[in-house]
Amino acid sequence: MKTLAYALAAVAALGLALLAAGRLGLLQGKAPALGVRDGKLAPPSPTPNSVSSQAHLWPQAPQREHAAIAPFPVRGDAAAALARLRAIVAAMPGARVIEARDDYLYAQFTTRWLRFVDDVEFWFSPAERVIHVRSASRVGRHDFGVNRARVEAIRAAYERS
Repeated sequence: MKTLAYALAAVAALGLALLAAGRLGLLQGKAPALGVRDGKLAPPSPTPNSVSSQAHLWPQAPQREHAAIAPFPVRGDAAAALARLRAIVAAMPGARVIEARDDYLYAQFTTRWLRFVDDVEFWFSPAERVIHVRSASRVGRHDFGVNRARVEAIRAAYERS
């Protein structure tokens, strides 16, 4: 019985230490180099915690099949479409828009308790008339589908607008 009590106390202490580390910002990770270079967003993460509509452009990326997601269609003016996306993203819990242009949007999503940060970017490709998206966790190996679910929630709101 004492062993179980010690084990439970250790688990509780570990949980509190993890929560404290998160609240202090120690789990945020380092901001990656993002943006559009040569018509491409950054590659998908090497671990299964990202999605990208341009995953096919990165054949060396080990998780490109897992990361693949469809781009957003553009109806009408691209700048207006990105403005709609900005409004949708800005209204989501934990979101902070970092950069917004007529052809590009970058936002960070921070989880409430542990303060993990995910980077999300959208870019309008004039040649394809679509908005490409990349969403990735900064730290960890798995995101339990959070980035994909978030992008699909944004897509659903965008298609309704």
